[in-house]
Amino acid sequence: MVIWTVANHKGGVGKTTTTVTLGGLLAQAGHKVILVDTDPQASMSYYFGIDSEQLSSSLYDVFMGGQELNKELVMNCLCPTKLDSLFILPATMALATLDRKLGTKNGMGLILRKALDKVADEFDYAIVDCPPVLGVLMINALAASERVIIPVQTEFLALKGLDRIMHSMEIMQKSLAKVFAFSIVPTMYDRRVKAATDALRLLGETYQDNVWDGVIPVDTKFRDASQAQSPPSVYCPKSRGVYAYIRLLDYLQKLEPSHV
Repeated sequence: MVIWTVANHKGGVGKTTTTVTLGGLLAQAGHKVILVDTDPQASMSYYFGIDSEQLSSSLYDVFMGGQELNKELVMNCLCPTKLDSLFILPATMALATLDRKLGTKNGMGLILRKALDKVADEFDYAIVDCPPVLGVLMINALAASERVIIPVQTEFLALKGLDRIMHSMEIMQKSLAKVFAFSIVPTMYDRRVKAATDALRLLGETYQDNVWDGVIPVDTKFRDASQAQSPPSVYCPKSRGVYAYIRLLDYLQKLEPSHV
């Protein structure tokens, strides 16, 4: 199973849109996919119409599973979507308590990886949507990942958020003795705005080969798709935003040739 984590310390840069759209495209291509919501605000869960506070089990139960963490527990926490091969591991507000409950215990940064390993024979891809803060949840999401996808809005304030996530990854690399593969994805790009073109140029100059050579444009269809509780690739498959994500997915899959 390929595991990608979508992360940035700045909110509103397209993390959930990126997770949902890539997941939808993969599912439509015949892959079995888990989308993991590690944000206590549960934006991705609500995107699919899942009121996780009403569920009997969620990602919180995975973290609290302890010695009982097994395949059955993880599978029981999954929620189906309108796409037969796309499933959600939903978040709840209770996740916000994990830093207090688990933060000082050894091995707490590897729970998500262990949980995904339990179901690796059932799924082809897992994509993890991260909270914007460094804590137990982001540590787990980064530790589980084979590649970190970093959406960055093409404006200068968003570049500061990129600096912070890069610093967090450096800290994590030292503690895990693991080098993160990462890809920066310019989002919400409007070529008519000089600040956007300037920010895009600066991204390329600063991060060079780690920046995808395409852009995700501003596209109001994404908002319409979320209101319809449907992946953009299903709701508006011919939109320019979806075409951009198709290019991005092709790029990401070529970076993981052994899995394709």
